[in-house]
Amino acid sequence: MNRDQKAAVIDEVAAQISAADAVFAVDYRGISVPQAADLRTKLRDADASFRIVKNTLTERAADKAGAEGLKELLEGPTAMTFVRGDAAAAAKALSDFRRASGGTLLEFKGGWMNGGPLAAPEIEAIAKLPAREVLYGRLVGMVASPLTGLATGLNQLIAGFARQLQQIADEGLVGGAAPAAEPEAEPPAAEPDPDQGGTESAQDPGPDPDPEPGESPADA
Repeated sequence: MNRDQKAAVIDEVAAQISAADAVFAVDYRGISVPQAADLRTKLRDADASFRIVKNTLTERAADKAGAEGLKELLEGPTAMTFVRGDAAAAAKALSDFRRASGGTLLEFKGGWMNGGPLAAPEIEAIAKLPAREVLYGRLVGMVASPLTGLATGLNQLIAGFARQLQQIADEGLVGGAAPAAEPEAEPPAAEPDPDQGGTESAQDPGPDPDPEPGESPADA
């Protein structure tokens, strides 16, 4: 591999490191070509790729990508898994492959995630996490459950309010004309006083008890 080819590999690996959500470093000693091909197929489902590059080139690529923490892992045969999708699914694929081999292949060495280094036990813990789709499903269920209860409560409240309005309307208190008020009774007419002998206009006032001087009672 000449200088230009090495530079191209460094640029390519640096781009893979920068684009990856996580990078897992494993010891690939003992893995066969068919096994590596099978592993690449399984990692592809998690949008991850498995690559073996000389440590010196990977070290320069890590410097270029700003992932200096990866350089500490580049001792002995080291393969990199670049994860662009579900980190838990990729870590699980590596862990399952190792378990199927009796724990002799693909030992975790460490990694890089969210701008910081990962220790081997942390990758093993990530491998035990549920897949991203499962976590999304659980999150949606947790969010939807209180909303469903709220919607049910609101529907019950609205239904009860509607029943109360209908009951009020049936009683004629809203939604129609108010019942007509009964006319007030007229006060009874005053009866004539029997002691006065009829109405005042029918009574004879009689002669003026005090006639003017020079008048006789007849003239008055």
